Amino acid sequence: MKIAVAIAVVALMLAGLGGGLQRAGSAELAALPGTAAALHAWLMISAFFGTVIGIERAVALKWGPAWGAPLASALGGWCLLAAQVQVGGWALLLGSLLFAAGSARVVLQQAVAHHVLLLVAALCWVAANLRFALGTMDDATLAMGLAYLVLTIAAERLEMTRLMQRKPLALAAFAGVVGLLLLALVLLWGSADGSRAHALAITAYGAALSLLGAWLMAYDLARRTIRTQGLTRYMAVCLLIGYAWLTFAGLAWIGLALGQPWRDAALHALGLGFIISMVMAHAPVILPAVSRLKLAYTPLFYLPLALLHASLLWRLLGEFVLPGARAQGALLNALAIVAFGLTILRAALLARRGSPRPTPLHTHP
Repeated sequence: MKIAVAIAVVALMLAGLGGGLQRAGSAELAALPGTAAALHAWLMISAFFGTVIGIERAVALKWGPAWGAPLASALGGWCLLAAQVQVGGWALLLGSLLFAAGSARVVLQQAVAHHVLLLVAALCWVAANLRFALGTMDDATLAMGLAYLVLTIAAERLEMTRLMQRKPLALAAFAGVVGLLLLALVLLWGSADGSRAHALAITAYGAALSLLGAWLMAYDLARRTIRTQGLTRYMAVCLLIGYAWLTFAGLAWIGLALGQPWRDAALHALGLGFIISMVMAHAPVILPAVSRLKLAYTPLFYLPLALLHASLLWRLLGEFVLPGARAQGALLNALAIVAFGLTILRAALLARRGSPRPTPLHTHP
């Protein structure tokens, strides 16, 4: 069962990456389903990440119905690839509703700030999937889907730093940033593309992303753990670089509202620079907790991380300076993600062999 789930998740990821390469101009991947390119963003946000996060949450909740969320999300993703977009959209909506139900159950048991924020993130995903199921794939749908991922990560980091001493206004500032993001989503829902309200909403969305990145850089535990060694330091490096990309992504979204042609930068500084960097940070700890697969840390974990961010910088040159750099950077982005998967596989093999050289993964920043 675990192997089947892993194969389904990896296949969704590879299809999403392949679709992204098609969109960036890689004609070599023409054999992929047409929907892989057309729905690249939704395959990654709702099908792949929805399934992965759903599995993590189902394991943590130990509540049978919670498993319906990742199963429905995976089914929805496969329907999208089979060009059954309407069926896939409703399956994804069902998955997000079950996911939100699990989040609501946690809040009813313990209504602390990070649990409430996880529920808010889940509701953003429900709203995004509702729009998608009804046939609307626009800026509002995309922004809501991305907000689901951003707020989920923010909630996890809020939980990790809850025992840190903060300035009295720090949590209020965090709540204000989240409120601004939600206000932007409400404005986006009700505004037409190209309208003043739409531009205002995109500006508010970008400002909220940048402010959230700045807040995390100022108050996250990674500021302290960057001074440690081994896995803990590696995770802190991933986190802090990701927060910098989140801040930059917000500025790129503001540029979009001002009429600048920065869409690729706005989407991929957020999706790759921030979200994938968060995956690289947390996967070495979350994967063993979810799958009971033992991993071992070595400094080789830094190689895919470095490739990801260097290739993203090169890709963004295609947005601003060198048109050909976009496709090259996109290919290197995909290779970085595949390289990270191979690094995880190597870590699992090292742990299984009982090699004395690596450090077992047992910590969290």
